[in-house]
Amino acid sequence: MTNEAPQIPERNLSSSKGEAILRGGMQEFLKNGYAATSMDRVAKAAQVSKATVYSHFQDKEGLFIAIIKYLVEEKFQTIFEPIGTDNFATEPEIILKELANRMLDTASEELVFQNFMRVIIGESGRFPQLARAFVTNVEATGFRVLRDYFTHCPRFNFADPEAIARIFVGSIVHFLIVQEMLHGKDIVPMERDRLIDSLIALIVPDKKM
Repeated sequence: MTNEAPQIPERNLSSSKGEAILRGGMQEFLKNGYAATSMDRVAKAAQVSKATVYSHFQDKEGLFIAIIKYLVEEKFQTIFEPIGTDNFATEPEIILKELANRMLDTASEELVFQNFMRVIIGESGRFPQLARAFVTNVEATGFRVLRDYFTHCPRFNFADPEAIARIFVGSIVHFLIVQEMLHGKDIVPMERDRLIDSLIALIVPDKKM
């Protein structure tokens, strides 16, 4: 088995059939898991022929990875918009607080994404290439954008901007997993603003909140 993460297949998904296949595939993967989902099931859910499914996607793995790309483009493309060289004039605490709230708002409101993450984690032992595709196309992108911001923003002088980016994103993701996905709100309660403000206070020098 190769260690390289599968690449997103380049497909024309603008057609209504392409959209239907993506949605049908998502429905079946969420309901049955990756192993138990067949292209026959996907075709039936999408109300297209099996041949049509294969004309858009080479195989089940290609469809699954395309759904990851679909979720990124349709649901999470705007999360990291506040981060960029054109925003260096804005106080970092404002930028980072907006980013953290966007991450939590988007993930909390998009139950499909949470459930899809559960499928990926649950299937990662048998199908590690799917988990690697998720990390490559979701996690790595976010880390890279934030790392570049911490590297070039004149307010910061971190020895390891990449590690700081992972600490920031990891804290938010851990909060989401424990509070939302693992239903831990009543067990280990934590107000969102308390977490975000404390995290920013650790990262931003001379924080102005």
